[in-house]
Amino acid sequence: MKTVKDWLIALVVLLFGRRAEPHERAEAPERIVPPGPPDRPAELAVILLLLAAAAGSVAFVVIYALDRLPAQTQLLGLSLALTFGFLAAACILVGKRLVATEELPEQYPAPERPEDQGVLEQLVAESGDRLTRKRLLILAGGAAGGALGLALITPALSMGPALDVGAFYDTPWRRGRRLVDENGRPYRARDIEEKLFYTAFPAGADREQLGAPIVLVRIDPAQLQLPPDRVNWAPGGILAFSKICTHAGCAINLYGAPLFPEVEPGPALVCPCHYSTFDPATGGTVLFGPAGRPLPQLPLLLGSDGLLLAGGNFSDPVGPSWWGVRLHGPETGPT
Repeated sequence: MKTVKDWLIALVVLLFGRRAEPHERAEAPERIVPPGPPDRPAELAVILLLLAAAAGSVAFVVIYALDRLPAQTQLLGLSLALTFGFLAAACILVGKRLVATEELPEQYPAPERPEDQGVLEQLVAESGDRLTRKRLLILAGGAAGGALGLALITPALSMGPALDVGAFYDTPWRRGRRLVDENGRPYRARDIEEKLFYTAFPAGADREQLGAPIVLVRIDPAQLQLPPDRVNWAPGGILAFSKICTHAGCAINLYGAPLFPEVEPGPALVCPCHYSTFDPATGGTVLFGPAGRPLPQLPLLLGSDGLLLAGGNFSDPVGPSWWGVRLHGPETGPT
């Protein structure tokens, strides 16, 4: 720990140590490090290399944020490689051209007396005499270090959306929009049978939107226990829910319908990835698993010839329960 402390003191003295005034120089102790001429071209090269490293880190953040560039993985790797390459070149140049070096057969002994600490400080101060652009070097180094730190923490944004969250709130559902199957055929109430599971999409809308796919099930109306404000959302016992699990955004692909209702639990929608289980009869409430909130329910209407239509938007925002999803309500996107 003492060695680390000595190096930290030496670094502070090297970067922020002031130049001695003329009257002070006369009283300065005898030099330990031989004086050397300034190497301004090397200083300028170091500054440019540090700024180039900062630019490489910023490029990494920009490429990561755009998420639409071809060969994005290769570009991310190239930007980081250039960043570390420029930093390595700057460090090598500092060591070779700007810092005084001395070869000793063994390491310096640890200082045992207060005057030894002063000798160490004098060594560092004299070694930095040849630096003429200390402030620019400090600014360039700070820019390179800060940008690199930002680049290193940027991938953490993948754990939850932060750069583009609009898709979590926009849905293509609006009142009167027809429900269709994967082939574009409209669903009718008579098509939905009990104990079966159906996937539906909004007619004429982008199916790639997070809020587009839904699941359809039919339950005996006598078994429904929907919230009071949703009693009219399930005509004929037909219920619609978002197909996106509220735990991690996986797809709801399983439906459990009891063969022996007297001894088995009721029907349930299941995410096969982490086994979050939802009760459609009570409005998609969580029965089991890591999901932290119910499945968003879509209100349904019956149109002419028994066509199934959306009665509005979802009851809650669609998608996994990252921290901000509870702060916003679902918004109807362009139709």
